[in-house]
Amino acid sequence: MEFAAIKEQIFADLGIEAINAGIYDGDWGSITGRKTLDIQSPINGEKLAAVALAEDTDYDRLMEKAWESYSVWSKIPAPQRGSIIREIGNELSKYKETLGLLVSLEVGKTRIEGMGEVQEMIDIGDFAVGLSRQLYGVTIASERPHHRLYEQWHPYGVAGVITAFNFPCAVWSWNALIAAVIGNVIVWKPSPNASLTAIATNRICSRILERHGLPPIFFLMVDERGALGERLAKDTRVPLLSFTGSIRTGRQVAQQVSARLGRTILELGGNNAAIVSDKADAEIALRGVAFGALATAGQRCTTTRRLILHAGIYDEFLGKLTRVYQTVKVGNPLEDGVLVGPLINRGAVDLYSAAIRRAVDEGGRVLCGDEVMTIPGYEGGHYVRPTLIEGSPDMGIVCEETFAPILYVLKYSALDEALQIHNSVPQGLSSAIFTTDLREAEAFLSVRGSDCGLANVNTGTAGAEIGGAFGGEKETGGGRESGSDAWKAYARRQTVTINYGAELPLAQGVRFEV
Repeated sequence: MEFAAIKEQIFADLGIEAINAGIYDGDWGSITGRKTLDIQSPINGEKLAAVALAEDTDYDRLMEKAWESYSVWSKIPAPQRGSIIREIGNELSKYKETLGLLVSLEVGKTRIEGMGEVQEMIDIGDFAVGLSRQLYGVTIASERPHHRLYEQWHPYGVAGVITAFNFPCAVWSWNALIAAVIGNVIVWKPSPNASLTAIATNRICSRILERHGLPPIFFLMVDERGALGERLAKDTRVPLLSFTGSIRTGRQVAQQVSARLGRTILELGGNNAAIVSDKADAEIALRGVAFGALATAGQRCTTTRRLILHAGIYDEFLGKLTRVYQTVKVGNPLEDGVLVGPLINRGAVDLYSAAIRRAVDEGGRVLCGDEVMTIPGYEGGHYVRPTLIEGSPDMGIVCEETFAPILYVLKYSALDEALQIHNSVPQGLSSAIFTTDLREAEAFLSVRGSDCGLANVNTGTAGAEIGGAFGGEKETGGGRESGSDAWKAYARRQTVTINYGAELPLAQGVRFEV
């Protein structure tokens, strides 16, 4: 099916108009008189639609309505909230294909990746449903007679969520569906580069609440340059703010929120490495490194950006990887067989080129790639050739994240050297080692091994299951989202003491007589 036909089909199914309201506060805002933002597809540069932007004057009204909704939503028993989330997951299932295709059109993911992103929302919905009956607090042995001591967890109220373009709806769901089942309501400020996906997602999810006569719990505001995001960061009415984006912006968000003693969940830059040992299964390692480096055109926070390759297999493995890079299909992500689609915009292409030039200036050697591509029929798209650069750990560019398909290849001889190279960057999100040696694997997972939040053995850096907590260390921010007990970040802990006796004994044996 041609691009235009796919666009027409999914716009009709999802209710995307020529101009779409970029604010939802229980009602979709009027588009009249508002500044609009044109949304262009990175596939061919074609305008998809426009979004009427939220304005500063909308903010206070939206926040007031969010707190009004919280006063209702938080009183509903958690298992009943879970049943609503179940219906939301079921509704998302109905739109898996069309919403996934919208992701592809708007941010350039392949069809499989676009639908996989929607599936991730469905999966996290399932997780949240189960969680709704497992919001456990522990009972603690009290040192005082006739006393009970325990912990319980309450929602914060309004949680702000700021998301990036590369996962335009899945990361929102990690936050929103978990936070909602705890009793919070959510104010979402998506990337303007992915605002149509956000609008469609919010519309699908809010429909379920409307059917049940419930107030809105998913609020949305799209702006162009981040002014409303800054208001979220500074607003004491937003006790918790989750931010996904660059380290530079994340540092500003952290300072603004901490200045008012608010809470943050920060998912910032990744500069992920894969160590390939001479004891690796070569086929698994090749597939793991290639997918980790090439998926989503290198625009994942978990993308493999550094290959730390053992000297004993260096030439052979690098020769095979180079052939993969030279033959991988780059182009329209809606076409079968395409693995690498476009970068998000022209600015990303410029950063790709600048990073390669800098790497060469710092002593790197380009093995393949280094090409801004023009795809016939898609001349307005933003395509680049995946690039391999042979380098050294002391190159400054190797310590930085470039959101593009550039992989730096670094040589090592001993595992201690590989781990030192691995941990030498300021980011700490995802990591991998490919080895069949138990001692090497355990060393990588030990306290002296990978310093990242995610550690993988014989699987790549890119991709994570929703059941595990997702997040990183160091400049990656230290936040955790999605599975395990990451839900506790969206709730405030309360320690409860109950005296059911006839006396008032004090802790630590303190005596007080009146």
